[in-house]
Amino acid sequence: MRKVVLLAAALAMVSGSAFAADLPLKAVKAPPPAPFDPWDVAFGSAIMNDYVFRGVTQSNHQPSVAAYFEPRYNINKDLQLYIGTSYESISFANRASAEVDVYGGIRPTFGAAAFDFGVWGYLYPGGRCADNVISPSGVAGGGVCSVDSQTIFLGDGNVMKKDVSFFEGYAKFNYTFNDNFQAGLTEYYSPNFLNSGAWGNYSSITAKYTAPATVFGDSGVGLYVSGEFGRQWLGTSDSFYSVPEFPAGIKYADYNTWNIGVGFTYKVFTLDLRYSDSDLSKANCNAFTSTFAGEGTTSVSSINPSGVGSNWCGAAGIVKLSADLTAMTNLK
Repeated sequence: MRKVVLLAAALAMVSGSAFAADLPLKAVKAPPPAPFDPWDVAFGSAIMNDYVFRGVTQSNHQPSVAAYFEPRYNINKDLQLYIGTSYESISFANRASAEVDVYGGIRPTFGAAAFDFGVWGYLYPGGRCADNVISPSGVAGGGVCSVDSQTIFLGDGNVMKKDVSFFEGYAKFNYTFNDNFQAGLTEYYSPNFLNSGAWGNYSSITAKYTAPATVFGDSGVGLYVSGEFGRQWLGTSDSFYSVPEFPAGIKYADYNTWNIGVGFTYKVFTLDLRYSDSDLSKANCNAFTSTFAGEGTTSVSSINPSGVGSNWCGAAGIVKLSADLTAMTNLK
């Protein structure tokens, strides 16, 4: 009888466990997904020892500061609309001391391939006519301005328009091969580069290697190496920049430019160390930039019979410290 009772108890325990396993568990309600917010804003600032644009210094090889603000609207995860504005301090021959950019476009992404199409406007407020400056022909600056409010005569014989603002249309392509390598192509076109009357076309190839996140251990410091090789094609200026040999305007020299550098990242900060150069001669650089820092008399070319040369287009070492943030990532 005792054996029967024990067997019955064991069967009850087993059947009870089986029934318990068959009972449905109480469902745990998952929190609702966060609503998709299509809006974002990118912004940042930078300080650098030289502001170089396509191989040409914009700051007379002096320090420059920069800042930007870019609202973005994500139609979905693969399509973004954006507008933006940026500021850079410069030192132009027409005495303009600021570059104010206004731009906008669309960024579609297809897997590892990212595109960017838009329009970029370059504004240079603060340009002025020559004040109490004597032109090479002996005409006082005030007299020149009363005749042509777009003219400024410089002490080295160069001239520059008061307003050199212009715009470009652009297309960019970038392909990410893996976590470490990416490469791209860029294309910019302006019908009136620097308001000179000459069209401008710039094309380049870019590449970037990003080191593994553990390259500096657990310090949080990242490392990358990047470079660019580009070519700037230029058309013929209007008669404002003419020389006696070319009274209708001068055909600016096309040139190649390149840069290579290494960068260190930490959180939102980047320290970029870069070498930049071009193959534009001092003579043709002087004709292209109308530099107020021209010197010498031996840098002669067909479009620069004065012999004045410029070092604005030569080799430059650039040290840039920047901070870049987005509202969705850094301000939550």
